[in-house]
Amino acid sequence: MKGIVLAGGSGSRLYPLTLTTSKQLLPIYDKPMIYYPLSVLMLAGIRDILIISTPSAIPAMAALLGDGAQFGLNLTYAEQDEPRGIADAFVVGADHVAGGPSALILGDNLFHGAGFPEVLRTARATLDGCVLFGYPVKDPQRYGIAELDQDGRVVSLEEKPLRPRSDNAITGLYFYDADVVDIAKNIRPSARGELEITDVNRAYLAQGRARLIELGRGFTWLDAGTHQSLLDASQYVQIMEHRQGVRVACLEEIALRLGYIDVEACYGRGIEMKNSTYGQYVMEIAQALA
Repeated sequence: MKGIVLAGGSGSRLYPLTLTTSKQLLPIYDKPMIYYPLSVLMLAGIRDILIISTPSAIPAMAALLGDGAQFGLNLTYAEQDEPRGIADAFVVGADHVAGGPSALILGDNLFHGAGFPEVLRTARATLDGCVLFGYPVKDPQRYGIAELDQDGRVVSLEEKPLRPRSDNAITGLYFYDADVVDIAKNIRPSARGELEITDVNRAYLAQGRARLIELGRGFTWLDAGTHQSLLDASQYVQIMEHRQGVRVACLEEIALRLGYIDVEACYGRGIEMKNSTYGQYVMEIAQALA
């Protein structure tokens, strides 16, 4: 399975913070925002990842992440010169996906919860069509919403409904089979001129091949696309890390635990950042797992 991180857009909801930098390079507490979606793909067992961003942002992202070898990944980059909708990721990334299954995650989404790696790997192993991930929200009018029947099957998908049929918001994480590129290329732009991911999901629903996994109690999903939600995400990570003594979305630790890199490589990464508490943590993890 290939991975895509969609990290484009102007980040206008975060102005003036994003007037000179990409939203995905802003910090969520102790690490760049893009670490969080990358960690989700890694936990799903995905190592070949395309990062889609704006022409102006890619050099800085490449300077931060390189080719991904330090995390045991293969990272490549592609340009999206202007926002054309989430589904455009599969037009831009068609060659990367190359006729196989793929996972798409939005660059400003944070997921966290006990057992999440197992949820991801099970979803990947049982993929037949598309798998969506739902999260209960208090204001469903702001989201794409999935309605389920009594057996948990998806029966409708609506984008920002005035009268929501459920509180199950579709999060910014999607698993698709090999048909997604053809589906994305054949949908029409919406009234706002974008290729809507909801239309892709509806195409799978019409085929009876759309499934939703509900992320309920014990899971956290945050979209760090506004000033308030960026602060909320930072505070959440700060609280979790200080109370539990473990780092959220520490790419070096994930890579080491999954066997993508060895202890020496992990410790070396920590040495490079030894003056920060993050670097010291990476060194401690390497020593603990040696």
